[in-house]
Amino acid sequence: MNLLEHRVLGFRTLDLALSVLLVALILGVYLAKTLAGGERGQIASTERQITEEKDRIVLLEAEVAHLERPDRLASLARTYAGLSPVASNREITPQGLADALQSPAAPAPQLLVVGSSSMAGVAEAESSALEAESMAPPSDKEPEP
Repeated sequence: MNLLEHRVLGFRTLDLALSVLLVALILGVYLAKTLAGGERGQIASTERQITEEKDRIVLLEAEVAHLERPDRLASLARTYAGLSPVASNREITPQGLADALQSPAAPAPQLLVVGSSSMAGVAEAESSALEAESMAPPSDKEPEP
């Protein structure tokens, strides 16, 4: 008997095998499309999140631009910190800056702490240092770090 002519339940064995293969292919394509549909949904969700984040970035950039407006900052500085623009008589010319850099700096006050290990001695040394700083003449230069 030939395999092509063999019959099972009235059907040729080859027809049954091809039918099973066809059903397997149909199920495979169905599963692939279903999984691809799920992936498409995830891609669409990610694209929506990207769009929302871009919109939020634009909103935050606009908020930063509003918060960094010079007129707003000047108003806040005047209101809360008592700051104002530098007066023109306080500005220095380039030649005056060069002269200020060449002049000798005022010596910094020396701190002398007498060997006392108690907290009272430390507090007394700190208060005397603060008094010495408040009595020292103001210098035009900023202290060096």
